Amino acid sequence: MILEMKVPSPGESITGAGIAEWLVKDGDYVEKDQPIAEVDSDKATLELPAEESGTITLKAEVGDAVAVGAVVCLIDTSAAPSASQGGEDKTPKETAKKEPETKEKKEEAQKPEVKKEGAAPSSKDSKGTKTYATRTASPAAKKILSERGIDADTVKGSGKDGRITKDDAVKAVPSMGTPTGGNRGETRSKLSMLRRKVAERLVAAKNETAMLTTFNEVDMSAIFELRDQYKEDFKEKHGVGLGFMSFFTKAVIRALQQFPSVNSMIDGKEMISYDFCDISIAVSGPKGLMVPVIRNAENLSFRGIEAEVKRLAIRAREGDITVDEMTGGTFTITNGGVFGSMLSTPIINPPQSAILGMHNIVERPIVRNKAIAIAPVMFVALSYDHRIIDGKESVGFLVAVKEALENPVEILMDGNVKRALEM
Repeated sequence: MILEMKVPSPGESITGAGIAEWLVKDGDYVEKDQPIAEVDSDKATLELPAEESGTITLKAEVGDAVAVGAVVCLIDTSAAPSASQGGEDKTPKETAKKEPETKEKKEEAQKPEVKKEGAAPSSKDSKGTKTYATRTASPAAKKILSERGIDADTVKGSGKDGRITKDDAVKAVPSMGTPTGGNRGETRSKLSMLRRKVAERLVAAKNETAMLTTFNEVDMSAIFELRDQYKEDFKEKHGVGLGFMSFFTKAVIRALQQFPSVNSMIDGKEMISYDFCDISIAVSGPKGLMVPVIRNAENLSFRGIEAEVKRLAIRAREGDITVDEMTGGTFTITNGGVFGSMLSTPIINPPQSAILGMHNIVERPIVRNKAIAIAPVMFVALSYDHRIIDGKESVGFLVAVKEALENPVEILMDGNVKRALEM
């Protein structure tokens, strides 16, 4: 019996997927429930288990885009395991016999070596051994080859007795800008479904939104002091670190509540505004960038945010994240600073209308109380859809984020650090 294996639906509204990797080879015998492939959608990667035992025939290649319900392989359930997979090998082994040396082979081995075409004239040394003289070159050719560092023995001469002419030397010299030596290979591979979908969404965001970016800088001194003072006790009590993400998420939530147009989306000719804050956190996973969502982040404490960020990041990096955990979101925070980025213009995550970009923290000179001081400074960027967010709202939003981060005790913790950190 031939069983058709079809692509399952990875989630609601997803109509296609891609073959990320075949875990078996064409013709292999597979056991029931054995993982045979990894299937990519634009949201997650799923394992495809064999529905029955038998010999498999692959019908799609790695990187192919296939529709949900399409046949990707066949399983012959009537086939038995091969010898290498546990079946009995009844084929008798034969001992290879050495072929006897014939008269013709002896004569072939005794034939004199044929002189290669283009070789220099030969001579004999004092012992009568045949040698080949180094190819001679004209004075002009020698000068050209010497200037370019080219060995005359590598150039085939067209003159009498293989003499290298000026024209031969000119032709042997690489043209300006042409590299010599070294590996110049290339590889070609299909993009995964996730990477293709990300590419489509990024291009759509650039083409379909009136995207603009505004920048500011944040003095991170106050947050550094809080973390230095409380991070050890915080981790010991709650089991998670006191990172920067909880401060930025809290600051973003406050700014979204002050500027609701930033927490809005365009739907046709209407604008949808939300009274909740579902914050998408960009995470780099093995299959590319993923954006899990912290639901109702406005109701979470510092501990709650840090615990949820850790949970979602681990699931994304281990490939366990689900479609539902990455669906939705009203605003996105992305941190290019973990890779060393000083400044960037993040692209909006559609259908959202804005995204905040965090960057690396560098000690820089700043003016504080009319004096120059050295402080840990981060540049922040807000990209937004100018169709529904005006410059006043965008700049005001980023200023509100900056104010909260530079004065976290009063603005984000209501003046009580221990209660805010649940210490």
